[in-house]
Amino acid sequence: MRPKGVLTAGFALFVCLASGQAALASTTGAEAGPTPTATPTATATPTPTPTSGEDNNDPPNQVEGPQVSTLAAPRFQLPFPCGQKWTGNSSGSSAHRSYEIDFNRGSTANADLGDTVVAAAAGTVVISAHQGSTNGYGNLVKIDHGGGYTTFYAHLNSRAVAAGAKVTQGQKIGAVGNTSKPGNGISPHLHFEVRKGSSYPSNIQKAVFNGATFGYPNQTLTSKNCGGGSGGNPNTAESVCGSGYKVIDSAALGTAGKVYLLFNSANGKNCVATIKATSLGKATATSAFLQVKGKTKATDTGKFTYYAGPVTAGAADKCVSWGGTAGTATYTSPFEHCS
Repeated sequence: MRPKGVLTAGFALFVCLASGQAALASTTGAEAGPTPTATPTATATPTPTPTSGEDNNDPPNQVEGPQVSTLAAPRFQLPFPCGQKWTGNSSGSSAHRSYEIDFNRGSTANADLGDTVVAAAAGTVVISAHQGSTNGYGNLVKIDHGGGYTTFYAHLNSRAVAAGAKVTQGQKIGAVGNTSKPGNGISPHLHFEVRKGSSYPSNIQKAVFNGATFGYPNQTLTSKNCGGGSGGNPNTAESVCGSGYKVIDSAALGTAGKVYLLFNSANGKNCVATIKATSLGKATATSAFLQVKGKTKATDTGKFTYYAGPVTAGAADKCVSWGGTAGTATYTSPFEHCS
């Protein structure tokens, strides 16, 4: 939650000269901002007042319910539409206690107000409410992604989803704003968190976007969140398997997706990933497997939203069998690629 006091000196001077008034607020995070308003599609339901003197920054869920299945951490993308460039800052707010990130992209204090915020991964909305005086989050959306992972989107100007809704990666969930508790005066930005488990604030995780850990304390990134409403899968076989892997073979799984075999010449390992082409954002049966001749087959199988894998194994100078499934389509190769 970034107070106005963290703006650069040059920008603060610009604001002062332009408006004729002091724009800087206390670096404690206290402020006197406008009374927040909630979007008509999601009624404002403040969470209970905390029993201690401190903010309750771990508000209880409004709903529990079916969650998206994951075997590992979801492949999070930047919480903004595909192709947009945003700068994240984890150290510019005295309210931060761990790996929280505040995002902006405009050159003036209010430039980002109303900009679209999208889901970083598919999941179930478990909080969509203004937090009132409970904490400084203001209009908050919290998404449960399964496997213990949740994401927080705070200070929203408006909320586009209600508690209990299932959202896909890249789906609009709100708009950038500066809502907070009474007495807080913050400039518009998105406060974003990834959490796993409980025990706040130790459950706040380092954010990973498109397979790469955010460059704490500051980094500018271009969104690869190209799924959801745009209809495309934001993941590729290379991004799933990681740096150094190159595609050496592939096989179509009907219209449901494609399975890829990759090789990394630096470490002598193969990798298999199945990339879905339909039912994106929905947890459907998907798998990827890799077997080095003479060894046990390794498989990643389950109900996944965008891809299965990566499945890797050392296979330099050895034959491999590989393949996968998407929906009802299956592919299994013979032992091949022996050199």
